[in-house]
Amino acid sequence: MRERLSLTLPSDLLVRLNDLADRRRLSRSAVAEAAIASFLSPDAQDMREAAFTRRLDRLSRQTARLERDMRLTADTLALFIRHWLTVTPQLPPEENAVAQTRGLKRFDGFVQTLGLRLQQGNSFLSEIPDDIGTSPAKENDSGRESGSIRDAAAGPPWRNG
Repeated sequence: MRERLSLTLPSDLLVRLNDLADRRRLSRSAVAEAAIASFLSPDAQDMREAAFTRRLDRLSRQTARLERDMRLTADTLALFIRHWLTVTPQLPPEENAVAQTRGLKRFDGFVQTLGLRLQQGNSFLSEIPDDIGTSPAKENDSGRESGSIRDAAAGPPWRNG
């Protein structure tokens, strides 16, 4: 059994109701009935909340991944700089010009290699397992964190035979 309901709507809302009814080729009563049913349905709120929760979870995972990648990138750069400064002697002034020329050639090679890796979709971060950085750092015999930036002065692990 259906009952009659009379209501008043603001004119702009009535225009939107008419437009939607015309576009979908439905009666105004059918559109209003569907809207009221959706509004009163407890499932609609639960579905909306579940969708928001899924989106927030996905964003949280993406943010955690970005934070991990940023920490990894910063630590990698700091480790490289520390190592490079430790093993590279200061050049005499008369060798600076030759070293700068060689450095520019090597940098061009680096940029080309980087460009190729990026074009192929290769990423250094993709080569690192996801579980790195999630476990607490272990201390080595000297009491320092193994693998930390503070451990870089000892040189890279492959040289510490």
